[in-house]
Order: sequence, then structure tokens, then C-alpha cells
Amino acid sequence: MARSSINDSAPTPSWFTPKRLLMIFCVINMINYVDRGAIASNGVNGSLGTCTESGICTSGSGIQGDFNLNNFQDGVLSSAFMVGLLVASPIFASLAKSHNPFRLIGVGLSVWTFAAAGCGGSFDFWSIAICRMLVGVGEASFISLAAPFIDDNAPVAQKTAWLAMFYMCIPAGVALGYVYGGLVGNYLNWRCAFFGEAFLMLPFAVLGFVMKPLQLNGFAPVESKKASTSIDPAIEDSKVSYINGCVVAEDEGIGAQASSKASKSRGACNILNQLSRFSKDMKVLLLDKVYVVNVLGYISYNFVIGAYSYWGPKAGYNIYHMNNADLLFGGITIVCGIFGTLSGGLILDYMSATISNAFRLLSGATLLGAMFCFSAFCFKSLYGFVALFSVGEILVFATQAPVNYVCLHCVKPSLRPLSMAISTVSIHIFGDVPSSPLVGILQDHVNNWRETALILTSVLFIAAGIWFIGIFLNSVDMSAEEGENQVTTVEKATMKPLLAEIRDEMLDDSGEA
Repeated sequence: MARSSINDSAPTPSWFTPKRLLMIFCVINMINYVDRGAIASNGVNGSLGTCTESGICTSGSGIQGDFNLNNFQDGVLSSAFMVGLLVASPIFASLAKSHNPFRLIGVGLSVWTFAAAGCGGSFDFWSIAICRMLVGVGEASFISLAAPFIDDNAPVAQKTAWLAMFYMCIPAGVALGYVYGGLVGNYLNWRCAFFGEAFLMLPFAVLGFVMKPLQLNGFAPVESKKASTSIDPAIEDSKVSYINGCVVAEDEGIGAQASSKASKSRGACNILNQLSRFSKDMKVLLLDKVYVVNVLGYISYNFVIGAYSYWGPKAGYNIYHMNNADLLFGGITIVCGIFGTLSGGLILDYMSATISNAFRLLSGATLLGAMFCFSAFCFKSLYGFVALFSVGEILVFATQAPVNYVCLHCVKPSLRPLSMAISTVSIHIFGDVPSSPLVGILQDHVNNWRETALILTSVLFIAAGIWFIGIFLNSVDMSAEEGENQVTTVEKATMKPLLAEIRDEMLDDSGEA
């Protein structure tokens, strides 16, 4: 059987050195969260027009003013991206098994760029809402695949610190987005803010296609995938296709109709193969006690953080009569978010980055952070509240790098994209999405913002308790395992399909006769 020749020469190195890769991913993450901050800024989001009792009217501004949106529609726009994010994250993670992950990021960033430009050119509520959903689709490829790439390329002694630098861009990007959206919206036009974001992201989308693609640990290289799909000339003569474990035979004499049916069979085979693989991978994740405990703690944690970000300024205004509650809470979150996230990564590296140590840091930091935040809301003095709440926020944000470290290292390398995707989907569906309305219902019932804030903060103790359980689980770092796909793919490249063997035997028999 003729086989494809294997090039033994050293492969051309990619332009992406580890530090360049980290820098590029951090910038992409920053631009992504600048968009989150920009659409919430007064310069971009704007306000409805108002009229006084004397009949003097002022025109609206921003998105809300131009499209005459009510508060519900305006709120939908801020969270519409989550629809695309939640739907597309598992899809991109599954496609990483059969397509180069780096190219998938390029596809996702292209969708993001197109959607951001579409927001700038939108003409009504539905047009901008659909574009916001597509922004989430583009983001899905990046959030599922960027962290595994960083984990593969980071120095062994600094893996968590590198993850911390990546996740530090979240609070920094949102803060920069507030400023960017305000300046561009006030001095130019809110549409220019979206066009500017698309322009900034475009080079990175192009980069994903033109540069030599990187490979994730645990995934077969492109050459191996091509070799596995190469078909022996004898098989080509009999029109036999061997695709992802499915054999589809075609007969030259049957004609175009049979060829069409064979193509449909291939497509159906590929879809069934992907679904089967996805279900098996999901079963592995759901049966992994370390992964489940980690995500459950992350859900509880994100439940509180999501409600803090939405209700925090209003609670602060009502409890402490702050005139600048937005600025104060925003400033605390930005400074403490950056400092806490970096500190968490550095501390775990100093402790020796293991899954057990990550759970120790997660439970300890969250417990102390919950105590400080709970005590802060008990204080009647504004200055006492600010001091204690700031320390609590630093401790709470120190969990960002360790929790994602566990997601990446408790599963086999080939499952990391799906692990990150399901983690992201879970913390949104069960965490920050329902927390804001539930806290609103609680406040309507108790009618006391201090009590509501204390009850909400108590959920952090639950998160600390869940992560504490993780310390005692039998955890094994799976990141060093060889990717099983790399082995099986090369084996398939050297295997002759059963139909080909039968055909060769028949040819040999006829030759002897």
C-alpha cells in the first residue's frame, strides 16, 4: 500500500514565542472586555430624552436615545452576548478535536470583528441585539482555547502567574471600556466606539489565519490529521472513503445519484462521530469529582460577584448614602481586581502549583474574603466599610487564576477546551445570570439593603466550603499526559481499512488463477 511520505526535517518554528503569545492573548482579552465596559458607559449607552413640566424637552443620547429603548430592552443589550457565548462555547471546544484550535480562534475573532462593526452600523433594537449575540459567538472560541494555549507555553514555575496576567485583563478592560466609551461617545458618536473596537481586533483575526498555527498539547498535529485521511490508490480506484471510523463505498457505475448519497453519508457520519465524541467527553467531565467540585464552588462564587457588580452601587448608595457610588465601587473593583488576580497567581506558584494547593488557596482566600466583606457591610461608617471591603475584594479576586488552573489540570490535555467551555457556561447559567434577579426579589421581600447584602455575602462561605472539600479529593495533575489522539491518529494513518484488505485478497486470488 502506498503511504504518504513523512518529512523528518525540523518544522519551521512559529513566530509566536511564549511571551509574544501571552501578550497577544492579553491584548485580545482586553479589547473584548473594553467592549463590555463601552456598551455600559454613559457615552455609548446614553439615555432617553426627557421633558420637564414646563414643556422643555431634551433629546436622548447614545443607543437608548437613538433607538428609544425602554430599560428592559437596554438591559437585554448588555447581556445579549451571553446567548451566543453559552451556545457556541461547547461547539468550539468540540471542533478543537478535529480542527486546528489556533485557526478556530481566528474564525471566532473574525466573527467578533464583523459583529462589533455591525453594532456600529445597526439601525434598530433587533439589529444591534443580533450583533451583540454574534459578539458572544466570537468570544466563545477565544475563552475556550486561549487558556489552554497559555498553559502549554508558560514556564513550568510561572503557569498560574501567566494565567493571572491573562485574567487580570478582565477588570482592567472593563474599566478602560468605561473611559473609552465615555470619551468616544461624547466627543464623536457612540457608533464610532464599536467601529474602533472592530478596527483594533481585525489584525488579530487576520493573524490567526496567516501565521503558522500552534498546536495544543493532546491534539494531533495537522500533518497527522492529513495522513490519517490519505487514501491508498487501490482504495481510490474502488471509490471507498474511510472517514472518522466510517467506511462509505461508492460504485462508479451507479452515477451521480449514488455519489450524492455517499456525500450525505459522509456528512451524517461526521456529525454522528462529533456527537458521540462530545457525549463521551461530557460523561468524563461530569464523573470527575475534582472538576465538579471546582465548578460548583466557582458557580457559588460567581453568584456573589455577579450580584455585587449589578447591585453594589445601589446598595452602597442606600446603606451609606454615597453620592458617587458608581465611581467608588468601580474604583474598588478595578484596583482590587487587578491586584488580587495577580497576587493569587503568584502565591500559588510560590506554594508550588498543584491541584491540592489550588484548593487550599481557593478555600482560604474565599473564606477570609467573605469574612472581610461580611464585616464591611456590618459597619455603619463609610470609611470602615471601604477599608474592609477593599481587603475582602482583593482576597476574593485572588481565586481567578487558581480556579482556572484546576479546570485546566484536572483533565486530560485534549479535554481542556471543553473543560473551560463547560465551566464558563455553568458559572453564567447558574451563577451571575440568576443572581441579580434573585437578589432583587430578596430585597423586595426584606426591604433592607444591609440585610440583603449580608445574605448575599454569606454565599461566599458556601463557595469556600465547597472548595475546602476539594483539598481531600484524590487529585492527579493530568496535564503531563500524552495526547491520546496523537497516537491513535498516527496508527490510523498506517492501517489499511477492512474493505481494502478484502479487495486485495480478491485481486491476488484472480491473479493466481
